[in-house]
Amino acid sequence: MEKRTIRHDGIPKVTGSLHYLTDLTFRDTLYGKILRSPYPHARILSIHTEKAKQLPGVKAVLTYADVPAVNGYGIIVPDHPVFCETHVRYVGDAVAAVAAVSVEVATAALLLIEVEYEELPVLDSPEKALEPQAIKLRPEGNILHIAHHQKGDIGQGFANAAAIVEETYELPRQMHAYMETEGGTVVPEADGGITVYMGTQHGFKDRFQLARILGIPEEHIRIISSPMGGSFGGKDELNLQPYAALLALKTRRPVKIHHTRMESVRAGLKRHPMKITVRTGADQMGRLTAHHVEIIADTGPYTTLGPAILDFAVEHAVGPYRIPHVLVNGKSVFTNNANAGEFRGFGGNQITFALEGQMDRLADKLGMCPVELRRRNLRLADDLGPLEQRIVPTNGARLVLERLAETTMREHTTSSRKRVGTGFALTMHGGGLGYGRLDHAGGRLCLTKEGKIEAAFGFEEAGQGILTVIETMMLKAFQCGRSDLDIQIGDTDRVPPTGSTTASRGTSMVWTAIERLKKPFTKALLEQAMRATGIAEKQLQLGVGGVYEQGTLAIDYKSLAHFSEMPLCLETSFDFPTSPDPTEGGHYLYTFAAVKAKVEVDRITGRVQVLDLKQAVAAGPVVNELGYRGQIEGGGIMALGYALMEEAIMEQGKYATENFDTYMIPSIKDVPFDMETEAIETLEQGDCYGPRGVGEIGTVAVAPAIAKAIHQACGCWVAKLPVSPERLLEAMEEREEDSWHSHVLTTEK
Repeated sequence: MEKRTIRHDGIPKVTGSLHYLTDLTFRDTLYGKILRSPYPHARILSIHTEKAKQLPGVKAVLTYADVPAVNGYGIIVPDHPVFCETHVRYVGDAVAAVAAVSVEVATAALLLIEVEYEELPVLDSPEKALEPQAIKLRPEGNILHIAHHQKGDIGQGFANAAAIVEETYELPRQMHAYMETEGGTVVPEADGGITVYMGTQHGFKDRFQLARILGIPEEHIRIISSPMGGSFGGKDELNLQPYAALLALKTRRPVKIHHTRMESVRAGLKRHPMKITVRTGADQMGRLTAHHVEIIADTGPYTTLGPAILDFAVEHAVGPYRIPHVLVNGKSVFTNNANAGEFRGFGGNQITFALEGQMDRLADKLGMCPVELRRRNLRLADDLGPLEQRIVPTNGARLVLERLAETTMREHTTSSRKRVGTGFALTMHGGGLGYGRLDHAGGRLCLTKEGKIEAAFGFEEAGQGILTVIETMMLKAFQCGRSDLDIQIGDTDRVPPTGSTTASRGTSMVWTAIERLKKPFTKALLEQAMRATGIAEKQLQLGVGGVYEQGTLAIDYKSLAHFSEMPLCLETSFDFPTSPDPTEGGHYLYTFAAVKAKVEVDRITGRVQVLDLKQAVAAGPVVNELGYRGQIEGGGIMALGYALMEEAIMEQGKYATENFDTYMIPSIKDVPFDMETEAIETLEQGDCYGPRGVGEIGTVAVAPAIAKAIHQACGCWVAKLPVSPERLLEAMEEREEDSWHSHVLTTEK
């Protein structure tokens, strides 16, 4: 298998020549703009659009009254209004939309729409929303979802502990910060349907939701969704599609809408802020005895994937460790803050930061090496999963730990005002959507009339390199050439429904589909070649350009395709594998990662520079080495931003950080000079599930490793992200640094 292939879109992306869907413009295109609420919480008293409609160049102005069917969207619950009718619940809520001959005219028209509001109390924190006297954002109250897991006797577990640590961890609201903001064009078709050219992670789910809003059959909606300039979960939900679709159907002209960065900040999804209080106990030998976790998540005003994200955090609260007594309670709370939703790691990042922070604090209290403490508590290959469900046997946790424990970091010289520290963290991350959730997959292979082997999947190229994954697997399975392949993704008219491009599932599902189709499709090609050439099937084999007999081309693929009137096409359909135990949301396939980070802390400025970042990942066989490294390194840099600089600050339900001039993300200057990714490709004997996806695992355990490295460098425990210079300087001033440093050098490696 070729493992170092440069991805198809790699060179066009770095040279800027790749055309994204937002680059498309059609004849007679109109431009859309959306009027959003200036208030985080208000009652709508009236909406008047007459003046805007009279502005020359304006072709349509729409409100809730123009939605023909369901005025709402959402993957789980359609509770996010397309247009608000009576209330607005965050500053991203849409009230009206305009289509005009130019962006400038559309923008001017927004200023002429008159909306009268009555401001209401703003619930800008979960704590405030949970107060008994708090105004209700929903008739049923302000709690979206409660999740719980318990085993053993938590009281007995703490009674058995020789050391107990308790801490509250606060995790920030992070922005997806994709290169291409949300946008695209919707084109009305002659049959009354539409074609949507807009990035998404699940074209068929978008089609279903749009049909529900527009009141037209799904078959009349075509979604073309690749390529896009990144998603990381932020484009999994609908965003601009409903507005462009409604305006296009109203005007019968193509309508293009493209968020500015500020519009994207206001309306787009964010990573859930969480406050996690944890109490963990261990005996004198460092064996964990009890783990009590309380999670409160700020989910914003609408459901999105908030329940599933909280479930994921609860599931991963014990990570890869054996703990006899566990109690985990989670609560996801509606507020008037940003709409929180899916983000790379899916709740795993927040809970892993808390769990690994506890392991480091316990090691410190016990006077034990943090790596050794983890080693003594690791799960065994045949242990049950985190929710006591049966999972595919795996020794990944121990493999990644030992791989990184053996490595040494390079030496660094630094000035007297700076100090260097090293941190280590582990994670265990479930793939797929989990037990009890629709998680369909599949694929289709055809020999086209052009003589191409067409591989079609309903996945999207969201920046993860799925095209190269498919190509690499197809080349290995059929021994054909690249020019023999025609890979189809991201177009609902041309691909089968194979589920969402999410949850690190794409690579696994492509591999499974090809494994299921390899033998029957090969046999079908060879049988057709036998009929065409008269050569016995057993003497034929597939190769570059066609079918061969003893190394000589017997018939090329194009001739083979024309031999029969009937197209040669095979399709497979299956579900992502789940645990045999009915554990709601529980996962079956897990990946593992260990992270070692070295940082340099400037004691004068409080700035932290990550010098080295190493990750070991156990996710089965590597499909493409460059793509694998790209996912882990890219995820690591995203997590570096999460740890040290990224926070979408909100005050009274309004953003204080509205653009990239105030919301900082890592630049090339922040990227560690030394980054290594070690892939552990072995699977347990009998594991038939092949390679796992690595789209998320590289982001999960980086922040706790950096936090521990900061602690080793300057003695400050980090419990709140991001670690800003101001925050770290305050922490350093509060402690007696020299006495701590002499202590730590004698107890930690």
